[in-house]
Amino acid sequence: MKLETLRVGIMPLEQYKKRTIAIAKGEYIPKKDEPKVWFESLKSMAQILSSENQELLRIILLNNPQSLRELEELSGRAKSNLSRTLKTLQRYGIVDLNKVKNNIVPEVKATDFKVEFGLQSVA
Repeated sequence: MKLETLRVGIMPLEQYKKRTIAIAKGEYIPKKDEPKVWFESLKSMAQILSSENQELLRIILLNNPQSLRELEELSGRAKSNLSRTLKTLQRYGIVDLNKVKNNIVPEVKATDFKVEFGLQSVA
């Protein structure tokens, strides 16, 4: 299993919208090394990468649970909370949720994060 360093950027929503439109119009071409995952603020990133979610990622890495039920037992978190958290982490490319037989098996994709942000416009 190859774990990756996820490059994340911090950019206000309005600036992100302008950047996305510029990309769609072909006016801006993102560089290869630019973040692919963006947060609106450090606060929103901190919510996703909270200490509770970091602990959940560690539990997955160390125990390799083969179902959400197993992860629920290992983590002590309710299945509905766990499912919502994992879907959010999946949206940001931090975990994959693989269907194996009738089970959802979580897999950690990123264990390290490089954060980029600045006060100047990117696009």
